[in-house]
Amino acid sequence: MKSCHVMVKPTGATCNLACDYCFYLEKAQLYPERKTRTMNDETLTRFISQHIAAQETDEVIFAWQGGEPTLAGLAFFQRAVALQKKLSQDKTILNTFQTNGLLLNDDWCRFFHQHNFLIGISIDGDAILHDAFRKTVSGKPTHQRVVEAVDLLKKYKVQFNTLTVVNALNSQYPIRVYEFLKNLGSHHMQFIPLLETTAEGVNERSVTPSSFGVFLKTIFYHWIRRDIGVIEIPFFEHTFAAWCGLPPLTCVFSPTCGNAFALEQNGDLYQCDHFVNSAHLLGNIQHSTIGEMLDSDASRLFGQNKQPAAPECLHCNVKFACHGGCPKDRISLSSRGIAELNYFCSSYQTFFRYTEPYMLMMKSLLDEGYSPSDIRHTLCE
Repeated sequence: MKSCHVMVKPTGATCNLACDYCFYLEKAQLYPERKTRTMNDETLTRFISQHIAAQETDEVIFAWQGGEPTLAGLAFFQRAVALQKKLSQDKTILNTFQTNGLLLNDDWCRFFHQHNFLIGISIDGDAILHDAFRKTVSGKPTHQRVVEAVDLLKKYKVQFNTLTVVNALNSQYPIRVYEFLKNLGSHHMQFIPLLETTAEGVNERSVTPSSFGVFLKTIFYHWIRRDIGVIEIPFFEHTFAAWCGLPPLTCVFSPTCGNAFALEQNGDLYQCDHFVNSAHLLGNIQHSTIGEMLDSDASRLFGQNKQPAAPECLHCNVKFACHGGCPKDRISLSSRGIAELNYFCSSYQTFFRYTEPYMLMMKSLLDEGYSPSDIRHTLCE
């Protein structure tokens, strides 16, 4: 069935933090004439109506992001939920909400609980690791305030996940990061490798391919022996799905893309959150529907162009799991001297090959009618 994912940014790139590595803050330059901070009600109504209509599934997911979405104010999301209910077409509506947590309070958390929001909290580890790059606009640390936000979510029984940017610093302490997130209460951990590029090359804050590979391997070693079945890590879940011949669980490792959009405050729809620029603007929902832009030639071409062309990819024995990774990271020179090879190619190869025997064991358990998580009993014997 046809469907699409839309990261909607009701406040555009506006944020109350100034994280050193943020790639989205600069997107404010695309709209120098912008006079309002928040999406207006007409655009909000169009988006909700069109997004529901574009899904041929019985479940519709709204992904609220930023910038920082709490800057839109609680009343904005109260209106959004009311519109979702009114325009639902009897479909199940789910809301996800990625936030730095600094503005969360009792009112926000009561609202999240009442409407079953899934909250994503951005946190990079303990205070030393997190505050190294995640600061306020005035340069103040934020870690304690994020932890307090998580405590509020727990108080109101709001489900939350964590998103951690793996950078040059915290990549050196994989178990320290993992154990901190566990103790925080995270049962779903997303790890995103940082790659910043400048005219001079790769920024020193970026995680190196070798460090990212070791980071993943180290956490996996502990996770599969102690926490599989209890803690979800999308990277690991995807790897197992690939070995089972199931569809990719993330666009990063899909053979094609083209159905994961980013919606700016004014209704501009871009082909991807990482390609918010004039070259990848599909249109505006005031003039074309999300469904029409999903079916457009530009969207299909963008998706097809994800298929890797580097000779190294075409003959790689883990291509079935990787598919070249995200195009935004294809900055390394291939054997034919073209910048078309994923910067994290060696990371992925290291991880997929290291985990192969574990994946085969889990697949065997599944084929025999057991839970794949039963592998931990074998490994701990």
